[in-house]
Amino acid sequence: MEFLSNWQQPLLWASGLSLLALIATIVGVPWVVTRLPKDYFVRSERVVWRASFDAPLLSLITSMLKNLLGLLLVVLGLIMLVTPGQGIVTLLIGLLLMNFPGKYHLERWLVLRPGVLKGLNWLRRRQGQLPFDQL
Repeated sequence: MEFLSNWQQPLLWASGLSLLALIATIVGVPWVVTRLPKDYFVRSERVVWRASFDAPLLSLITSMLKNLLGLLLVVLGLIMLVTPGQGIVTLLIGLLLMNFPGKYHLERWLVLRPGVLKGLNWLRRRQGQLPFDQL
């Protein structure tokens, strides 16, 4: 019983974070997956979304917020690998949002894992979107 009393607070925090991660996944993952173009994983060249902004400051702020959101989803995805939730899918969405060298190859490698593309296409079908093009 002493063990539980010493670990009660950290376990409550971990449970709360796990629940928050699950809710964020349920809401955020379908939103991001359905907004990606269906040829996202098979394009030969990426469109730089920042080029569409006229204001450089707005572009910088948006880029920072997008990377912070991506980092949060990566952390939540790692947590969900050992707790309830869609860890790999959340991790993938977080990586899709972030900007870093080698991102395209990592995205394709993750999507080629068994069940990941199937899961992403299932989310797209539920939202009335066409499935991703086959790799």
